[in-house]
Parts: sequence; C-alpha cells; structure tokens
Amino acid sequence: MGETTRRPDRRREIGRLGEDVAAEYIAGLGWTVLDRNWRTRYGELDLIAADGDTLVVVEVKTRASRTFDDPAAAVTPQKLRTMRRVTRQWLSEQDRFWPTIRFDIVSIRLDLADPDDLERATLAHHTGVVD
Repeated sequence: MGETTRRPDRRREIGRLGEDVAAEYIAGLGWTVLDRNWRTRYGELDLIAADGDTLVVVEVKTRASRTFDDPAAAVTPQKLRTMRRVTRQWLSEQDRFWPTIRFDIVSIRLDLADPDDLERATLAHHTGVVD
C-alpha cells in the first residue's frame, strides 16, 4: 500500500501562530503564563495568566483573512459561557486563591500575503469581556 501524506492543518497552524504572538505579548506585559491550551471535555482555555493577584483567562482569536474586521467579533456569548465553565474546572484543580478573575480577548490579524511573518501581525487586546 502507498504511503499517504497528510496535508498540514492550516487553520490549526494559524491558531498556533496567533497563540504564540499572544503569549509573547502577555509575557511582555510582565504577566506570567500559567497554562496554555488547557482542555477538558467541555472546552479549552487558550491562555491562563497571572497579572499580579489577578487571574486572567485569555481567549486568542487569530485570522489570516478578511472574515471579521476584528477577530474578537468571532467570540460568541456561548464561547464566553464555556470559558467561565472551563475556568471553574481549572480553578478547582489549583491550590492558589485568586481574589480577582478577568476574561480578556487577544485578537491577532496575520498578514494576508505572508501569515508566517509575525512581525507584520497586528494585535488588539480587549480586557474584561465577561462579568
């Protein structure tokens, strides 16, 4: 039998590139990245970070298309509910108490001509998107 070649999942690769940009941005803010791509059967948290005594759960939305003006527009109310639910699960496994928890969105637009050129990526940070 012939060997099959798998085509790279470009959508997944775009997402990974965006998460790398977001993690670097967050580290540049002086925050500590505690977890990346934390999964349960109910969903996934892209980035979990500490900003001092504030736990920040970050949804990363990346696009290399013109689908949305700002990729954050793709975060639905259902996604925000899922983030809260999965965050409760993550917290239940932690020893530390967080007096403040905030949900942010970091949206990344990659350059259409060369999505792999991260120097040309643009970023928008939306803070406190869930009460």
